[in-house]
Amino acid sequence: MADKTLHWHNGFHAALQIELQGESAHLEFYSEHELYQMPLRIDTLVIKNSDDTPIQKNIGKIFRKYNLIEYKSPDDYLSIDDFYKVYGYACLYQSDTDKVHTISMNDITITFVCSHYPRKMLKLLKEERKIEVRKVKNGIYYLINDPLPMQIILTTQLSVKENRWLGSLRKNLSADESTNQLIRDYNRHRQSVLYQSAMDLIMRANPKTMKEAKNMVCDAFKELFADEFKEQDEMLKVQYDLIKAQDKKLKEQEAQFKEQEAQFKEQEAQFKEQEAQFKEQEKKLRQASEDQKKACKKSETRLRFLIQRLISNNLIEDLKRISEDEEYLAQMYQRYGL
Repeated sequence: MADKTLHWHNGFHAALQIELQGESAHLEFYSEHELYQMPLRIDTLVIKNSDDTPIQKNIGKIFRKYNLIEYKSPDDYLSIDDFYKVYGYACLYQSDTDKVHTISMNDITITFVCSHYPRKMLKLLKEERKIEVRKVKNGIYYLINDPLPMQIILTTQLSVKENRWLGSLRKNLSADESTNQLIRDYNRHRQSVLYQSAMDLIMRANPKTMKEAKNMVCDAFKELFADEFKEQDEMLKVQYDLIKAQDKKLKEQEAQFKEQEAQFKEQEAQFKEQEAQFKEQEKKLRQASEDQKKACKKSETRLRFLIQRLISNNLIEDLKRISEDEEYLAQMYQRYGL
């Protein structure tokens, strides 16, 4: 995190996909998409590949087939020039096709995402184009009186519950429960590249806050499992006392061991004799084990031959009976000379 440059657009592109991931089956995302043959790029292009499936997420209800999204970082402001630039992008995107009118302007929407309410821009739009602004949800404003559906998403006003990730793309996060929930959400999806990209930006933009929030999460975790930790401490104490008692007992036994040392030397000869006996017993046990294995193998071979005979003679009922009746099994061995 030593790099002071914050790549807000990469984090925004990731956070936007997180917000809309519930409907990602109907959406395709293109970062830094080239709108024209000249080097003109919109921050994000979202293509909805299903005309029959409306987007339910609050920030995507306005979406149609082709959705151009312009993002302004927390240090930047949305100006009237930005409006006309993106509006022009929409026109260029419509016209840059192989065939005439492949894309209809009725299928295009524009979304402006920013952290500061563009009061000056909206005033000029009202004066120049009679475009009004209407708030539809917290942080979501529609621009009306224009043929092109447009909206402004103000990330600082978005619902914390519905748009936690987009709303966290700023430098002034607080170490509160919302940030703690953000960390928990990330931990559940930490293997996802999208979550990694968005969280990397948020952490580098708010290093102090994220550190405090992580500590709070750890404290909450400790409090949640306080009873288990206490139980573990008590178990450790019991184990410590047990080890201490054993240590005392060992010291007492040490004196006894010294007294017994002379006896051990006398018994050494006996141990050697016993060792010879143990080896002899081990040899016998090994031989018995080998004999038992041979007997088992012989028994398995005998049973296998009998099963083969019964199957070859199509005596299925007898085959079933020998598995249940040991006396009948012995009779069948005699019958077949096994």
